[in-house]
Amino acid sequence: MNVAVAAPDQNELQRRYQNRLLKVIEHVDAHLDAALSVDELSSIAAFSKFHFHRQFYEFFGLNVSKFVQLVRLNRAAQQLAYRDDSVTDIALVSGYESPEAFARVFRKVTAQSPSEFRKQPNWNTWFNTYQSVRELRVKYMSLGNQKRVTVVNTNDINVAALEYRGNPDALGNSIRIFIEWRKQQKLHPSKHATFNILYDDPESVDPKHYRIDLCVASEIKIPDNTAGIISKTIPGGRCASIRHIGSEDLLRSSISYLYSTWLPTSGEELRDFPLYLQRVKFFPDVPEHEAIVDIFLPLK
Repeated sequence: MNVAVAAPDQNELQRRYQNRLLKVIEHVDAHLDAALSVDELSSIAAFSKFHFHRQFYEFFGLNVSKFVQLVRLNRAAQQLAYRDDSVTDIALVSGYESPEAFARVFRKVTAQSPSEFRKQPNWNTWFNTYQSVRELRVKYMSLGNQKRVTVVNTNDINVAALEYRGNPDALGNSIRIFIEWRKQQKLHPSKHATFNILYDDPESVDPKHYRIDLCVASEIKIPDNTAGIISKTIPGGRCASIRHIGSEDLLRSSISYLYSTWLPTSGEELRDFPLYLQRVKFFPDVPEHEAIVDIFLPLK
């Protein structure tokens, strides 16, 4: 007896097709140090290498080779701005045979040489260049971990804080100042937890009024300094907590889930203190898909 099997509907076929392409993005994120040839990437999606370029571009609106280049350069930009890796080492792990070849591409994309970017990054140019990748991730990447919300009790956390006020696109310069001050005080992330206090949503506030605190857990008396570091306390209490694993580009989606989906059905009320984050594993020290941020929403 033959049993008829219903064919998948168009939405299901579209989802399957999208998931095959998303496997390519996930593979790139997890294997930035590999060759990442077209043959390899097309095989990840189980597409013909003769059509893969067009399929990727027509679905995402971005050439696959350009996507790989921008993701690698994003890691390189983070290393140049926030880490002490040599330009030669950064060039090699970014897939270039020499620092000169890396410098040519980096200058073409960012309008700065690697050494110029390291000295004084032009963040606006870089953010505009990387925007196409950020938009791709936000539109298509799913967040499988976003429903794992727990309610926890936290203790007071004394921190050394740098209060940043202004356009979020220029935050990178303050991060560099904050990192340098931490190094001087020997407050290494492996022993002293890193926090951000988020006063505003950058999507809904005038950029010049945006506020965020860069914090490190510390019991030391803050010495006089030119960096603007002051003492603060993150008050203990009940918090809804969610762990975000992966790209910073998707962090806002995890935060949005807390406010838009979890909170309305939780029966909870919010405490009068801003949302804050603990950065557990840092990109570019770990691959972007392994970066971990714990999000805390203060509750009454």
